[in-house]
Amino acid sequence: MHPQYLDDAQRGHARQSMRHSILFSSLSKDQLERVLIHTRHVRLREREVLFEQHQPATDFYLLQAGRIKVAIVSRDGHEKIIDLLNPGATFAEAVLFSGDHSYPVTASALVDSEVWAIDSDTYKDILRQSIDACFAVLAQMSRRLHWQLTEIDRLSLHSAAFRLIAFLLDEVPSTDLQSSVVQFDTPKHVIASRLSMTPETFSRVLSKLSDGGYLHVNDNTVQIRDIEKLREYLRSGSPV
Repeated sequence: MHPQYLDDAQRGHARQSMRHSILFSSLSKDQLERVLIHTRHVRLREREVLFEQHQPATDFYLLQAGRIKVAIVSRDGHEKIIDLLNPGATFAEAVLFSGDHSYPVTASALVDSEVWAIDSDTYKDILRQSIDACFAVLAQMSRRLHWQLTEIDRLSLHSAAFRLIAFLLDEVPSTDLQSSVVQFDTPKHVIASRLSMTPETFSRVLSKLSDGGYLHVNDNTVQIRDIEKLREYLRSGSPV
């Protein structure tokens, strides 16, 4: 990993990506250019760590390409995956307001990835000058909090089958109404950890759904045969 400040071509790509992100869309042209001056381009190889838990925090990030795993690592080395991020996602924004100025999680690349590393101090200076930018951050934090509350509900109050079904339905494109195909582009043990279940439980539930005729599983490809039936399980809470 060798972070580099942006050349003209990279600055153009970063500018376009930021304009589609709520954290930057409300910035003026001059404010955005100021952010770009203090932004670096980071390439990550598969499994390479971007930052570690408790490491001093100086940047937050926008994922340009690839996939990032965000996890908490316990003192005995056990890893709990908190989130799996796709291009367009911002992360580590908490460093903007964290009193201890350290990352609360570890972030690493699941595949070869590219991120924009945005200097936190520069962005905070802009927040002090822009009410619109402040409200954009509040909106982002509110959405993140709502998502986390939903995740707590899923992970603590529902069965493994419910969690897996919800995950699969989240992966279904909105244009697919009756059936769909979900491609696991992340190792199954990583998805299992994200859903707070063992790999064995993940495989067992997937097999039950397949045996019941709801899915067809072929290696890392899952064909959902009836989307509405799976949604009915979530609404009714019926066991699989």
